[in-house]
Amino acid sequence: MKNIRNFCIIAHIDHGKSTLADRLLDFTGSVTEREKQDQLLDNMDLERERGITIKSHAIQMDYVHNGQPYVLNLIDTPGHVDFSYEVSRSIAACEGALLVVDAAQSIQAQTISNLYLALENDLEIIPVLNKVDLPSASPEEVTDDIVDLLGCKPEEVIPASAKTGLGIEAILTAIIDRIPAPKGDANAPLQALIFDSVYNPFRGVETYFRILNGKIKKGQRIQFMATKKSYHADEIGTLKLNQVPKDEIFAGDVGYLITGIKEAKEVKVGDTITNPENPTQVAISGFEEVKPMVFAGIYPVDTEDYEELRASMEKLQLNDASLVFFPESSAALGFGFRCGFLGMLHLEIIQERLEREFNMTVITTVPNVSYQAYTKKYPETPVLVNNPSDLPDPSTLERVEEPYIKASVITKADFVGNVMSLCIEKRGQITNQTYLTPERVELNFDMPLAEIVFDFYDRLKTVSKGYASFDYSPIGLRESKLVKVDILLNGNQVDALSALIHADNAYTIGKKMCEKLRELIPRQQFDIPIQAAIGAKIISRETIKALRKDVTAKCYGGDITRKRKLLEKQKKGKKKMRQIGNVEIPQQAFMAVLKLND
Repeated sequence: MKNIRNFCIIAHIDHGKSTLADRLLDFTGSVTEREKQDQLLDNMDLERERGITIKSHAIQMDYVHNGQPYVLNLIDTPGHVDFSYEVSRSIAACEGALLVVDAAQSIQAQTISNLYLALENDLEIIPVLNKVDLPSASPEEVTDDIVDLLGCKPEEVIPASAKTGLGIEAILTAIIDRIPAPKGDANAPLQALIFDSVYNPFRGVETYFRILNGKIKKGQRIQFMATKKSYHADEIGTLKLNQVPKDEIFAGDVGYLITGIKEAKEVKVGDTITNPENPTQVAISGFEEVKPMVFAGIYPVDTEDYEELRASMEKLQLNDASLVFFPESSAALGFGFRCGFLGMLHLEIIQERLEREFNMTVITTVPNVSYQAYTKKYPETPVLVNNPSDLPDPSTLERVEEPYIKASVITKADFVGNVMSLCIEKRGQITNQTYLTPERVELNFDMPLAEIVFDFYDRLKTVSKGYASFDYSPIGLRESKLVKVDILLNGNQVDALSALIHADNAYTIGKKMCEKLRELIPRQQFDIPIQAAIGAKIISRETIKALRKDVTAKCYGGDITRKRKLLEKQKKGKKKMRQIGNVEIPQQAFMAVLKLND
């Protein structure tokens, strides 16, 4: 065990984690020339296209240092704030972390938040200054920033360039020298933490684990402590670029386990694996429950695909434990699921993965957050409002509370004014402003979570020319003046487009939604009124004009009454059509509501 090192890489998005992981794999000879490619560990098409890491990936490297063979288990992590749950799971399975900071961009909001996660778990931090070869890099200034943040010595910061391979040997030496070997007893009862799992259509669920105490042998019986179910360990092994089967894995190591489980629900990430014959008395603690931030409905386009969608969601949940879902039904869309996501990017990625990996075409409703409503009849018991249609009748309503967050924005000094006006427009209250350096400022706001759900992140990047970074944490509920805005199409309410909005913004948003829908809904044979309403009061209206056939074309001359008669006949037909007509809403209309300011 003294020659094992378990570590992860944490950084802000785009600071070079995946490239650094590639160089470490090259240097330790873990990949052959044939297998080499950029972003080697990002094996999803989506990750490559967007250039971001979505999943954490585990891989084992062998390295000889001073004549001693070492086993290094690397868990690569995502950098975007929406995937911080993945990061927390990787950190739980490690003893050390490489903190990668871009020499051109310096410390960003997500760097700090991931760092705090690692420090809470008592991880040994190795600071790495990446991209020092860039012309825009300022290594001395950024090293000072890192020293201020970590309280380490300047010589402990390793200058590196993952692109050219500079400093890779120094990083590997630091991993071996500074990160402690795993503690644990190979003779104690088996105790292993599940930190990830994937679904393999041929072999069932593959579980990735880290052994804290004891050992696992191939063919032995194992038990999951959360579900109390036991299985045979059909195959165990370690994770190189491909899986390497082994007969036995000991404490301190990371590996995979195949038991032939076909039911996705039976494996829970964060669970403890033990031996039913000699079970451990304590489950591994300290694994945080996921807190969804954004809720949206996901419905199959064809209602017959409901069960297939459920199976796809369960398999996806295996691979992405931060996805939360439960069944719901809508008058407009039939049966579907109410899903909880960690943010808007997370929602987009899940929708894309459902389409790509499971061939499911889905409709996503307008995202919203969870509110708590109090009625006059029971002023002490809150009603949870996950969906605008759950809001009690306004006449019985006492008050509504909405979730607030503490937002931290780090930006260049030039953009402070723009960022402030954006946050104030989003009902934010500034609580603190700190100059980290003369050039870089950290702003803290208390803001309603509902305001950042829509287009906050995109607009923040726009007003700061891409320089601002953003991180947030929930701070509880506060009373708010909210109203439910309904959209009526042809006089019928479309519940999938309803939204809970602050009373001050209701008129503007209602008007924008009507205008947007008028552009997106195709014209029909009859007039379609689009209305936004609060209760019975209509606050905005747009009309999609009917497609009209020129019924008077055949009248050349003659009395005007002939034309009038034909037009009256057409008018009656249109009126009848409008009473029985159905309006189809295209999927872009649901998504366009999110981008009202574009």
